[in-house]
Amino acid sequence: MFNFLQRIGKALMTPIAVLPVAALLLRLGFGDIFDGQIAMIAKVAGDSIFSNLDLLFGIGIAYGLAKNNDGTAALSGAVGVLVAKAVYLGIDPNLKMGVFIGIIMGVIAGSLYNRFHEIKLPEFLGFFGGKRFVPIVTTFSAIAVGVLAGYFWHYAGSAIDGFSHFIIDLGAFGTFLFGVLNRLLIPLGLHHILNSVFWFQLGEYSYVKDGVVTVANGDLHRFFAGDKSAGTYMSGFYAVMMFGLPFMALAMYLRTPKASRKKVGALLAGVAFTSFLTGITEPLEFMFIFVAPILFVIHAILTGLALATAQLLDIHIGFGFSAGLIDFIINYKLGQNSIFIIPLGLVFGLIYFFVTYFVLGIFKINIFKDDEQADVIVNNCDITNEFIKALGGAENIVETSSCITRLRMNLKDSSLVNEEILKSLGASGVIRPDKNSLQVVLGSKAEKVASDIKEQLAYNKHINS
Repeated sequence: MFNFLQRIGKALMTPIAVLPVAALLLRLGFGDIFDGQIAMIAKVAGDSIFSNLDLLFGIGIAYGLAKNNDGTAALSGAVGVLVAKAVYLGIDPNLKMGVFIGIIMGVIAGSLYNRFHEIKLPEFLGFFGGKRFVPIVTTFSAIAVGVLAGYFWHYAGSAIDGFSHFIIDLGAFGTFLFGVLNRLLIPLGLHHILNSVFWFQLGEYSYVKDGVVTVANGDLHRFFAGDKSAGTYMSGFYAVMMFGLPFMALAMYLRTPKASRKKVGALLAGVAFTSFLTGITEPLEFMFIFVAPILFVIHAILTGLALATAQLLDIHIGFGFSAGLIDFIINYKLGQNSIFIIPLGLVFGLIYFFVTYFVLGIFKINIFKDDEQADVIVNNCDITNEFIKALGGAENIVETSSCITRLRMNLKDSSLVNEEILKSLGASGVIRPDKNSLQVVLGSKAEKVASDIKEQLAYNKHINS
């Protein structure tokens, strides 16, 4: 179950990846940058994405869960969402499932693809065998889901609504808990599941679209729909990603022995700037998650405090991708009290700096004690085969995939993995959720490495056949 949840968390990144362009288009359509026809075109283009998040989640999750990311699974996810929605709306026209129907049907379609994409039917039904069978069986599954949702989802909806009110009633403390859990779940890759609830389902905002009252759910969707109270569960991240983590990197640099500072400084500057500009933090976080777990816990607590403080200061500025400078510039005018992010960020930057500096000193933690591994150069130019070797060999690899910063492996036995070789190849961390799963933190090159491994394994299999 834990491994399955991790796969869902990874699959969620596929539909989420399209949101930055949707958010940018909506931002350009607010009328203060462009006006007239240009603003109208940008607005309807962006809104078309946010209005169909359930469909995008169904397609993206099914695609992300399917073996080899096959397009048939994506088609099945789309069919599943359309059929299930039609059925439950036929039973109860007022029922609103939001992105949950996309998540449910995406998981079902992806799982059905993995189970039936090689199914063999009797000869007279042979045309419908294999991958063609998947949309068919997904359709019938969607009918069942639609019927169950039509009659019983209002119970789940009431529970979700109760949870929403419970978190909202907790005020800044509830926001603090979200921030802490958001960071603590990063090593497990489950933070995307938590984010999906808060950013795409929590709370609702009604607005008029084409003369019809439309409801936006979730902190992110509500923010770009014009809800001035949205952004509660996003605003504080700007203080962490633009200021806190870069200042933490500076403290790490100053605690590094002078002999290693030149090499370490270049590395830290790169990941710090990535956090500041784009809000992608994992390359920096995985430098200390395993070496200094106490620092990671402090980081999680400070993240929660940043979100809670932003709420208390009535700051409301969301993001389409992550809380980096790019999103800050794009959404500055759309937010409320956005300027307060700068002093808030500077305060938290100083807190991050001094806490990191003194924790590393008091506990005598050397983040880069193994930094000489970075100097290990693989003599064999075929780096991909070195990755395969480090992962226990081709025969140990069952499935290869990736997310933005991690190589995600399904192995026969994760104990056969050589972490030292992986680190020499650029890995900043290795996570073993169970004996068959492995995550290798590689930064932005993770997707290319995953693709190279799959191509090399297919080539090796062809040569040996």
